[in-house]
Amino acid sequence: MAAITTKDPFQIGNRTFHSRLIIGSGKYASFEENLACAEASGAEVVTVALRRVNLDPAKGPSLLDVLSPERFTILPNTAGCYTAEEAVTTARLGRELLDTDLVKLEVIGDERTLYPDVAATLEAAETLLAEGFTVLPYITDDPVACQRLAAMGCPAVMPLAAPIGSGMGIRNPASLRIILETVEVPVIVDAGVGTASDAAVAMELGATAVLMNTAIAQAKQPEPMAHAMRMAVEAGRLAYTSGRMPMRLYASASSPLDGIARL
Repeated sequence: MAAITTKDPFQIGNRTFHSRLIIGSGKYASFEENLACAEASGAEVVTVALRRVNLDPAKGPSLLDVLSPERFTILPNTAGCYTAEEAVTTARLGRELLDTDLVKLEVIGDERTLYPDVAATLEAAETLLAEGFTVLPYITDDPVACQRLAAMGCPAVMPLAAPIGSGMGIRNPASLRIILETVEVPVIVDAGVGTASDAAVAMELGATAVLMNTAIAQAKQPEPMAHAMRMAVEAGRLAYTSGRMPMRLYASASSPLDGIARL
């Protein structure tokens, strides 16, 4: 029997990761709570909103004092940007502050839903890729947009499951399945996860990884929820790689019926 593992690695660009759960750093009660949840989640990557979190020790307590870049891969993001120009400028700032080419690209198009602006995201991605960034774009669950971003050179795409912070879970599994079947780069489901079952569903569909923030940070008990998310992601991945049984319209007896005498 093949060895059972929940730690099969995946790659983003030239980086290899084993944990398929990525967490954020917003909405926590403290940096220390954020660290405790990161540890409970088993995450290797923590995303940081450059425009909302202090990363400069000269300006007071810094997130990096607690979430050390030596321990976690810090993924700067351009949250809060509403134009391609803002996102590019913010990404450049992140590269200077954190000495990394990684960027989670967010260009918001609608203030109420926080849905991404697809055209502006494509524009910003093109600029950042030309400057040598490893661009991970947050995007709608639109197969065409994901295909175009992958074709441009993005080493992963990050389609939403539902609006950011909504906790509604995966609203359009059909679109995610099409993305997974037609995009040849890692697909990281981002935004909208509310509980562990949502994370498991994403992984069972074949997602490479899941990124979440509010689902953990706003849980009544964030640290146990972080651990629950870790188990859900691992279980969903193992279920996907194991291959589920086919769905049937009618019942199928669990025990063989051959040789049973009819009374």
